Amino acid sequence: MDNLEKTLQESFKIKAFRPGQKEVIKAVIEGQSSLLVMPTGGGKSLCYQLPSLLLPGVTVVVSPLIALMENQVLEAKSLGLKVGSIHSGLSREQKVSAYKKIAQGEWKLIYITPERFLKPEFIEALSSQAVSLFVVDEAHCVAEWGEDFRPEYSRLKEVIEQLNNPTVLAVTATATPDVQQRILEKLGDNYNVFLKGFERPNLSLNISEVYGWDQKIQAIVALRHMWRGAGIVYFSLIDHLKKAEESLRSLGIESLVYHGQMNPKERKQVQKEFLSSENDILLATPAFGLGVNKPNLRWVVHSEVPGSLEAFFQEVGRAGRDGQPANTLLLWDKDDIAIQMDFIKWANPDAQFIMQVLELIRANKDKIKMEGIDFIRNKMLFYHSRDFRVETCVKLLERWRVIEKVQEGRRSYWNVIDEIPEHLKDADLRKLKLEREQKKLLDIVNYGNNGEACRQNMIYKYFGAEAEITCGVCDICTKESVI
Repeated sequence: MDNLEKTLQESFKIKAFRPGQKEVIKAVIEGQSSLLVMPTGGGKSLCYQLPSLLLPGVTVVVSPLIALMENQVLEAKSLGLKVGSIHSGLSREQKVSAYKKIAQGEWKLIYITPERFLKPEFIEALSSQAVSLFVVDEAHCVAEWGEDFRPEYSRLKEVIEQLNNPTVLAVTATATPDVQQRILEKLGDNYNVFLKGFERPNLSLNISEVYGWDQKIQAIVALRHMWRGAGIVYFSLIDHLKKAEESLRSLGIESLVYHGQMNPKERKQVQKEFLSSENDILLATPAFGLGVNKPNLRWVVHSEVPGSLEAFFQEVGRAGRDGQPANTLLLWDKDDIAIQMDFIKWANPDAQFIMQVLELIRANKDKIKMEGIDFIRNKMLFYHSRDFRVETCVKLLERWRVIEKVQEGRRSYWNVIDEIPEHLKDADLRKLKLEREQKKLLDIVNYGNNGEACRQNMIYKYFGAEAEITCGVCDICTKESVI
């Protein structure tokens, strides 16, 4: 038994590495900076947690979401790792204590959000330690065209240089060859690129064509009786989720629900109940799942066409993480494609629209304070109740610190605090981003229309693999329909 296997078994209580993990870990320990593309549940965190025990100095993990970070820290602590995190959710006293622990070398593994590098007190505490490994979690956030892009990710290369160029491991579950290239353009040259874990022999990917709402409900009911164990049904729209809950209840099928309009306490309670369940059905929007690990999830259904193959594979990949057989089904109604086309349009407002929203915010502070965001929506002459372009613009302007929200009692408004960045005003760049998103939708349409190629192999190729695989368990390979 070599040192890696010994550490795996003694420190992580795992008998053997999953495919690809050991190769990545060896490269990291040997000082080779790498980009790892591995699906949800493939074991990305082990690829830096294990090296953190063997390398000198500390490992710094940059993560975009506090909830995701806290889940990982709790799991690492349960294994006895010397780990901690710093983020905006901590009190001042907790941050001071954390900085002290870093400075005194009490943590070997440090989780932070990218904004933390803007804080001098963090830089001062970290300066007393040698950073051996710098991890960029959810590395697709580095790609400027990704919808999850965070401005702070754009300066990580500068941060890496300030830390004396430690070994870098960038990890993501969602990066096509195009996104991989843009990540490396932002982080540096001479990176290994590992594409691992896309072979899921226990995961059956299936598609059934349906027409209209009634057939979707009939399919979900049939699957509920046919597939045992806990499962998730994903919906693109909250009102469709609520409608499905009512339809299923009328047929005697109770379900849990999870969506973005629920308050955090409700979402946390639903998540806790579902994670401990053996046979519950959860109706959810894509808001559910990031950082959630339920190894015994037995099935996943998409009731509507997702917006991209990245999102689709990330969501179905949550099933069967325990290695036992798991089923997935995409209910293919071509009318759903129009919903996703609208989503893409609304998530990518053009430059002129963004500028108009900014000017309304600048000139109408008092009216916005009284009427809220509905004032802006009305001024922009909306004709579709679901059109969320205004909300998208506000989030973009807040993200780039052009505006900041001010709360006065129960009322709020925005102050304009900086100039709008050039890329948000560039009509050609905005158009290019829209076209990229439309191309992603076309890719999943091609996937849905496929009737010949192994479904896992199609996804494997989409993420840039050269090898061919045949899963043997999808509806194409078995030549059997699920319903």
